[in-house]
Amino acid sequence: MATRHQARQSVVGLLYAQDVGNEGISKFADEILEEGKIRNKQKEFALNLYNGVIKNKDSIDETINHHLKEWELEKIGNIERAILRLGTYELVFSPLDDAVVINEAIELAKTLASDTSPRFINGVLDSVKKDKS
Repeated sequence: MATRHQARQSVVGLLYAQDVGNEGISKFADEILEEGKIRNKQKEFALNLYNGVIKNKDSIDETINHHLKEWELEKIGNIERAILRLGTYELVFSPLDDAVVINEAIELAKTLASDTSPRFINGVLDSVKKDKS
């Protein structure tokens, strides 16, 4: 059975694919998760995250842009952008513990992004967390 971390990793992949121009990826989200062995409750969890990010993307992007100091969201890497969108969605729209959300985002960045990304992701999401309090 897949873990929530693996479910989030799949969501980042879906968000990345959509971000690089695969607009039709939403139609195949179900199948892609199944291929990744994301099933049952974890699949439901992943689809809720993915659909939540897509539904609230404009608000999420506005929140992230507000917390980027010397950057613009469109100028950061696609993977980092996907991780930030997922993390911001979870911080703002989900009841999960903020520390868990930020830690998961950092772990995703360690696995999927560049060496400097975990620190960058941590800084932005920590700023989002402080602002919502």
